[in-house]
Amino acid sequence: MSKNPLRNGPLNKIVNGFKSAEDEKSILEGKSSTQSSLLDLTLKKCDNGIEVVNDATSTVSNASVTNVNLNKNLSIRHLLTLAVGGAIGVGLFVNSGAALASGGPASLVIDWVIISTCLFTVINALGEMAAAFPVVGGFNVYITRFVDPSVGFAVNINYLAQWLVLLPLELVAASMTIKYWNDTINSDAWVAIFYAVIAFANMLEVKSFGETEFVLSMVKILAIIGFTILGIVLSCGGGPQGGYLGGKYWHNPGSFVGHTSGTKFKGLCSVFVTAAFSYSGIEMTAVSAAESKDPRRTIPKAAKRTFWLITASYITILTLIGCLVPYDEPRLLSGSSSVDAASSPLVIAIENGGIKGLPSLMNAIILISIISVANSAVYACSRCMVAMAHIGNLPQVLKHIDKKGRPVNAILFTLFFGLLSFVAASDKQAEVFTWLSALSGLSTIFCWMAINISHIRFRQAMKKQRKSLDELPYLSQTGVWGSWYGVIVLFLVLIVSFWTSLFPLGGSGADAESFFQGYLSFPILIACYVGHKLVYRKKQIVVALEDMDIDTGRRQVDLTIRRQEMKEEQEHLAKSSFFARFLHVWC
Repeated sequence: MSKNPLRNGPLNKIVNGFKSAEDEKSILEGKSSTQSSLLDLTLKKCDNGIEVVNDATSTVSNASVTNVNLNKNLSIRHLLTLAVGGAIGVGLFVNSGAALASGGPASLVIDWVIISTCLFTVINALGEMAAAFPVVGGFNVYITRFVDPSVGFAVNINYLAQWLVLLPLELVAASMTIKYWNDTINSDAWVAIFYAVIAFANMLEVKSFGETEFVLSMVKILAIIGFTILGIVLSCGGGPQGGYLGGKYWHNPGSFVGHTSGTKFKGLCSVFVTAAFSYSGIEMTAVSAAESKDPRRTIPKAAKRTFWLITASYITILTLIGCLVPYDEPRLLSGSSSVDAASSPLVIAIENGGIKGLPSLMNAIILISIISVANSAVYACSRCMVAMAHIGNLPQVLKHIDKKGRPVNAILFTLFFGLLSFVAASDKQAEVFTWLSALSGLSTIFCWMAINISHIRFRQAMKKQRKSLDELPYLSQTGVWGSWYGVIVLFLVLIVSFWTSLFPLGGSGADAESFFQGYLSFPILIACYVGHKLVYRKKQIVVALEDMDIDTGRRQVDLTIRRQEMKEEQEHLAKSSFFARFLHVWC
């Protein structure tokens, strides 16, 4: 039996980072005699709680991990649209304008492509672990178990802060978007309306919530398709203003911002964090693992389809934006803050094309997108709280699930923090949210690096403990080497982000305010890590491979049946068309 990595600290009541020994024992003792005879439970006392000796008891342990009364009604399309809801919003529709002004059209494409290659490795690593361990909270638990509890605590707190801040941020953005049509009504009135709508949506049962998010995400997807067609037409000179554009703005004012190689490179580097932040939310397929119908099939498929859908959307739209809007367009930086839709490059492109009525429609779509992201933020934040409460990082009251499968306490806490959105009417709201965003500005990069490291160490533990990879329902397409690639590239992104934060683009030297606005989340991460080590007196840097628990919560696979299924699947694919085989592998 694997040793509990937390056993030497005050959390020694937590068994394998999931359930207390008393909870585990009560589960076992509450079984009927029939169930007990079927399971043939054999328990042995050990120095860190209760050890499961007989493999047959794995079903009980698994139940305690995966069955926390959350409804399991999310299908592939629900998981996909939840991730789309969290990932496509202000980052694409608004912040891409500031990125264009900072780096130029070539920087947009290069940076988003590089980040997307890292994201592909993250999605595959996450798909493998989530299919094997469909536990509530997903990667929140994997980092704690496969790397180190202190690392898990630090990364999870940063990630949680991102979603907590995102809710009020998006609500303020929604109220500002309304100003496009009416700037006389107090912003807090709109905040109150949107706040009530989001609160109602999140108090629905998970399937109803999934359907709501599906509709909102479909609006965004249709808008992206519509703008793609419109952008091609405008670029080819088919708009009311006429005139072929093509790659005109790539030559004049240029593909990169700056007049020297150094300034152009700094402009390129300055866009990396924006690119990473815009993709945040795509990892929600794993957060939803415990609420999906068939994790073995739905999680990998949802992860891959989410990646291709979001990546294709970003790369296509950003390429068109670079062709339709020059990087020196004054309106790109005319917004009152980074969430002001007045600086949206999509709206500017339509206005430049001379099409009347469509700018209002695009603003309406941006408004729906913002509400969708805020809706997803409550979902993601509440599920992360439940996961962190289960592993002992947050108060136990937050893991409460009601009879309808809703983490009510976690949702209410998230909504309570969302009351910060009522600073929308204040003239200091931009400054407030700049510093709130700085608290978790790099959390996406930290999270993705930790996911890949978790995957690497999970595979190492499988090898060390002589476990066959055939026991896993799904294997990452990029494997361990892909995860190493993702870690290295993301580490390099952190380095260039340090440089561009300390010496900002256009500045004459080091700027402390700029540094802390861009890099404040890093010292907070270190403080959380060191603080956790000191409080729980954990000297080990990482969980030893031989002690790592890679069984609790893992879906048990009958190797004979699994190999037979794989054989039948390969035979079926051999008879299928090339297109069908291609879709099976990549989608």
